Amino acid sequence: MKTENIEDIYELSPVQQGILFHSLYAPELKLYFIQVSFTVRGNFNLAAFDRAWQQVAQRHTVLRTSFYWEEIDKPLQVVHRNVKVPIEQHDWRGVDPVERDKRLESFVKSDRDRGFDFSQAPLMRLTLFRLTDDSYQIIWSKHHLILDGWSTALVFQDVVQLYQGFARSKDASLAPCRPFKDYITWLRKQDLSKAEVFWRQALNGVQSPMPLTNLETENLPSQEERYDEQQIKLSEVTTAALQSLARQHQLTLNTLFQGVWAILLSRYSGQNQVVYGCGVSGRPVDLGRVESMVGVFINTLPVCVKLEPEQFLLDWLKQLQAQQIEMRQYEYTPLVEIQGWSEVPRSLPLFESIVVFENYPVEGFVQNPDEGLEILNFTGFYKTNYPLNIIGYPESELVIGISYDCQRFDTHTITGILQHFEIVLQGILANPNVRLKDLSLLTPFEQHIALMLEKEVTFDFAGFF
Repeated sequence: MKTENIEDIYELSPVQQGILFHSLYAPELKLYFIQVSFTVRGNFNLAAFDRAWQQVAQRHTVLRTSFYWEEIDKPLQVVHRNVKVPIEQHDWRGVDPVERDKRLESFVKSDRDRGFDFSQAPLMRLTLFRLTDDSYQIIWSKHHLILDGWSTALVFQDVVQLYQGFARSKDASLAPCRPFKDYITWLRKQDLSKAEVFWRQALNGVQSPMPLTNLETENLPSQEERYDEQQIKLSEVTTAALQSLARQHQLTLNTLFQGVWAILLSRYSGQNQVVYGCGVSGRPVDLGRVESMVGVFINTLPVCVKLEPEQFLLDWLKQLQAQQIEMRQYEYTPLVEIQGWSEVPRSLPLFESIVVFENYPVEGFVQNPDEGLEILNFTGFYKTNYPLNIIGYPESELVIGISYDCQRFDTHTITGILQHFEIVLQGILANPNVRLKDLSLLTPFEQHIALMLEKEVTFDFAGFF
């Protein structure tokens, strides 16, 4: 490292420390490596695209950051004055589409295997494949050490805005933004003693991890450790109905989403108290212009929920939302500290499933960067150290996704969870005044069959002959 190229040095946030630990502890798993893939179609200006990325890297310190941890008491992040964002190009215009797809699949895997050297900035790169005269496939690879979901959207918006100006041979400018270091400084000023009181009370009585009794599949065939994902998409009508129901009862869609997972966990485990992890944005409201800052702000916190079978659903959801609001005051708390304040041994995880309800500004991913140019077919790859990740994407059609450890869960099990998720949501729409115990995991047809079996309905077939 050339000292003349160092702009700043400071500590990591607790979340960054956790990400770095898991990434170094099991490098073969490629945890927290993120790939975003998308297609651009039309009159694409490659020079303007390159220039926009280089300028965005100069704008945001975290994009010029590397990490050091060896032979020092605490890991540090080092901001470099200048970096070059790697943009690699391949011309595949003459390649057969079938062969092209095979090559792209092979590249995606090898790119993940390549990973990143955390001591070298930037921890991101782009690869462009020219598919036809007017279309490119772009792979944006980055590490979660430098960007969370909200920040990813902000970076892409900046690139789009700069590209629009550069493509027209005009200088482009962006509004000033605060450096990520300001957030690190804010973190160091927080009082953990108040947070400790809150978390000890919130987790009182929790002595072991939440079992996933009816979810885990025993004797899965031996296979290469990998993650997979399944999704379902609710209709626009159903999504609008859920949003209307939430507004009517002064609830957020996020509360409704988390409530369904808590209900499913309770049913699967047979317990009336469940614990799961919840992803929070981590952006403090008292830090000015935090909504435009770029870095890693998110945190994953435990949510301990009690479910009384006789309780009415809406009353229970309002309690859950109040609990979430109170938790927000302490969402800066490092998870490692919370674990230490709980009664769960440090050798065991506090939870094994997490719920993430994405709420970052996604419009930056879909707006056209220039006239006559489309951006489409966004897909992503991301793997955490948690075996079960429940993700909500609040679009016009609510998307419910589950990414999971294939050594813990099989495809059929995950499909069943998604079906149960939709069934419970439909049941809530049908009767929001239901008691918790009366929410069924059966489809209407299955409920009818079960009712028939319960009543031991018999048929007289004599009349058919």
